[in-house]
Amino acid sequence: MKATINHKDLLFTVDFSKPIDISLSMRTDESNVEAFYLPSPQFEPFRYGNTVLSKQQGGACNCEVLTIAPHGNGTHTECVGHISFEKITINQCLKEFIFIAELVTVQPVELNDDSIITKSSLESVLQFTTDALVIRTLPNNDEKESFHYSGTNPVYLETSAAAFIKDRGVQHLLLDVPSVDKEADSGELRAHHEYWNYPTAPRFGATITELVYIPNEIPDGLYLLNLQIASLETDASPSKPILYKIDLSL
Repeated sequence: MKATINHKDLLFTVDFSKPIDISLSMRTDESNVEAFYLPSPQFEPFRYGNTVLSKQQGGACNCEVLTIAPHGNGTHTECVGHISFEKITINQCLKEFIFIAELVTVQPVELNDDSIITKSSLESVLQFTTDALVIRTLPNNDEKESFHYSGTNPVYLETSAAAFIKDRGVQHLLLDVPSVDKEADSGELRAHHEYWNYPTAPRFGATITELVYIPNEIPDGLYLLNLQIASLETDASPSKPILYKIDLSL
């Protein structure tokens, strides 16, 4: 289904029959992506007394109890509550779900033993001013769908790059890395603090989505982003960001 949309004075056509899912699913086996030494997801049939809610085990239906750690189990969207003393939840912060997004591909800079997304690398590729920014890092391959990141010191965002993104007015930042901050940084989380402007003047409506995956055949450019979460009153939720290619040739 195609639709013509006027979003914030930008007129374009979108084909909703061609969604681009950039989320990573959560699985209970070794193929699930893993980060920060968090335990793998567990999906277990609910049990009470002698009853097991599993059709395979003789139950009337399937009813599973899910145990997940969103920050390390797959694609997740987080709010400033991730670093705040106050109880702030993603369900309170994310109230709109459709945005114009720019997808860019960045080659991280190698510095000592680190791979960093720098301010200058973003300046060289950004072309538009948008509410949402999706960053794909190189090298890029489908290993990202099942990679175990713990202890590997993965790519992260330079603090000045986080400030640059914030100053451009980006409200929703999406990346294909486990965190905007260095895996082991003594708990400073500088990029998180800078992006959310916490605690000076917190950006409650701003979100960070980590551990997305964008295949190489998806070109850089403008997209319509549908960012969906579960209605959880906690700092982060598993999420399903969907991109739709924008056609400006009306």
